[in-house]
Amino acid sequence: MLESAISLTFGLLTVAWVLNLYRLGIGPSLPDRVLALDTMYINSIALIVVYGIQVDSKLYFEAAMLIALIGFVSTVAVAKYITRGDIIE
Repeated sequence: MLESAISLTFGLLTVAWVLNLYRLGIGPSLPDRVLALDTMYINSIALIVVYGIQVDSKLYFEAAMLIALIGFVSTVAVAKYITRGDIIE
């Protein structure tokens, strides 16, 4: 049962990732593209966590935490750049 749930989750997350890639490519505005990129890294984190569950390794969870931290900081930096035009005042 767990193997079929993991396979279904991989498939749905991959579809979500591809749809976000589409939005990133044709987003009508810059904030839409930033939001699509943010959602893509969240989906990537979910894929890494599901793969960690599948192979039963804690190393992938630590990697997902590092990617989440880097993604959060980069999203804040890009949002600050869009609103003010400068990252560091």
